[in-house]
Amino acid sequence: MALARFLIKRVLQGLFVVWGVVTIVFGLRVIAPGDPANVLLPPDVAPEVREQVVAEMGLDQPLYVQYVDFLVGIPFGDLNTSLTTRTPVTERVLRTLPATLELAVAATVVAVVIAIPLGVLSATRRHEPPDYAATLFSLAGISTPNFWLGVMLVIIFAVQLNLFPTSQRAIGIDGVFALVLDGQFDAAVDGFATWLKYITLPAITLGTYFTALITRLTRSGMLDELGKTYVRASRAKGLPESLVRYKHVLRNTLIPIITVVGLQLGTLIGGAVITEFVFAWPGLGSLLINSIESRDWPVVQGALIVIAVGFVLVNIVVDTLYAYVNPRVGFD
Repeated sequence: MALARFLIKRVLQGLFVVWGVVTIVFGLRVIAPGDPANVLLPPDVAPEVREQVVAEMGLDQPLYVQYVDFLVGIPFGDLNTSLTTRTPVTERVLRTLPATLELAVAATVVAVVIAIPLGVLSATRRHEPPDYAATLFSLAGISTPNFWLGVMLVIIFAVQLNLFPTSQRAIGIDGVFALVLDGQFDAAVDGFATWLKYITLPAITLGTYFTALITRLTRSGMLDELGKTYVRASRAKGLPESLVRYKHVLRNTLIPIITVVGLQLGTLIGGAVITEFVFAWPGLGSLLINSIESRDWPVVQGALIVIAVGFVLVNIVVDTLYAYVNPRVGFD
């Protein structure tokens, strides 16, 4: 019952946040210079043709009417029509969303798999060479711009060593699963290997800052927990050091880590724009940049709304996980 009340409360708060984002995005379109009709029409078009197109787009209506029409269509998946392709915005956004989710999740996996063991090692070997190496790695990871890192990885591992493709995405993980369901297991294995080759460099580029952040967070959390009384009591009882370190200390360190992982996953979904641009990754970020360049405002609005919804959903999931990781955290 407490969980149900918690979820209802969080969903209502999330809806309020999404409404705020929708309102801001609509306002940005209104105050932005230029006429959306110019995207569709040549400069020398006849005035009556321009008026007809503006009327078809609904731009001749009062702003509050346009706002209400836009707001009402969102719950039904109606995000208007692209100005450049004349196709539904929802269709274009949903077509690119899986690629962005793949990249964000892959970057998160890379970060967590590397950062947590590195942070534990750094905390348990404090003021020793492993600790200094982890600290140096964290500093380099946080300080390195991801666009520069992406270019360097392409030059070294794709161009010079020819180990990875330079860009694009030959197959998605959904395509691999489709091959598995179709019974084409050999093709699925080859497809998965191809997917790994294409996603490795973008995932490392996007996840490097995240890796450094979690490493530092794990190290500081472990150091704080290792100095507490229950750790000394556990060691005095004769518990193995590995049990004390991983079952008790690391578990109590996971709360802030889960928080950061959840928030950063939402950030990666919306912040993969530069990485996708560097690697020509066909995701939501590339769609957003191309739409801004072509002044395709309906697509820009749709992409930003999807990113906002992703943030809200991730935050709800993270808040729900709190109580399961640490029973002292309730749903109230």
